Amino acid sequence: MADRYELGVDPAKLDAIDMHVHLEVDSCGHGSLPEELTEASAKYFKAEDRTPSLDRIADIYRELNMAAVVFTVDARTQLKHEPNSIPELIAGAARNNDVLIPFGSVDPRTGEDAIAGAKHQAVELGARGFKFHPSLQGFDPSSERFYPLWETLQELGLPAIFHTGQNGMGAGLPGGYGIKLAYSDPLLLDAVAADFPGLQIIMAHPSVPWQDEANSIATHKANVFIDLSGWSPKYFPESLVKASNSYLQDKVLFGTDFPLITPQKWLGAFADLPLKDEVRPKILKDNAVRLLGLGA
Repeated sequence: MADRYELGVDPAKLDAIDMHVHLEVDSCGHGSLPEELTEASAKYFKAEDRTPSLDRIADIYRELNMAAVVFTVDARTQLKHEPNSIPELIAGAARNNDVLIPFGSVDPRTGEDAIAGAKHQAVELGARGFKFHPSLQGFDPSSERFYPLWETLQELGLPAIFHTGQNGMGAGLPGGYGIKLAYSDPLLLDAVAADFPGLQIIMAHPSVPWQDEANSIATHKANVFIDLSGWSPKYFPESLVKASNSYLQDKVLFGTDFPLITPQKWLGAFADLPLKDEVRPKILKDNAVRLLGLGA
């Protein structure tokens, strides 16, 4: 096991920071998802390489002069499937700390174990934030059952990314593999943001079919941000593009959902959006530098 992760990213030398990158397999070949889900999502996104190694991800972002926030999702209760190794992910980020920033993940439905796991990943391993997927993990983030976990994250002072909106996981499968879209309604995060004002919340993806709700929450709550991953920018809802170009320009973050969408494809479409020249660097890097505390 490598040493505890210590940040080595120099934002002044980077062109962009990708806030949303998945590691889908560990060094033992164990996948983050059951095989049926992995195959369905690869088909949905038309992904070319679904399972690059962590070192390969680091090489790709190094070549692009970018940093990446990298994570997996612990959905063991809902999926009956153990996650790929989070300690190994953080250790791999530690040996690539010039370009990788690791976020941890715990299964909120495991109660006290989730709280202990979050503390361990943050304090002892050096995770710089956490990733949650309410639909995949099968939980309502606004339920007070999970408030002790959000209180822990607030005390740790680390941001949390929550999947919102449409779900590529389970798409096209009978019953969507039992995955319920309603858990990814961004309005469920409004209660969390209100009750935990010290917790920085990132609503992942354009939140279709609830984009207006997401725009409203990010406008109303100083501690809520939106990452633009999971969709090609050419398909962004018009309201999101307009908000990103004006009143949400300091709250919106570049993200791809790599390996499902490559940075090159995302950036190619992003270049065609009608955005002000002064807004683009905020989205691509500056907002993430501030949110992640990289400028200190």
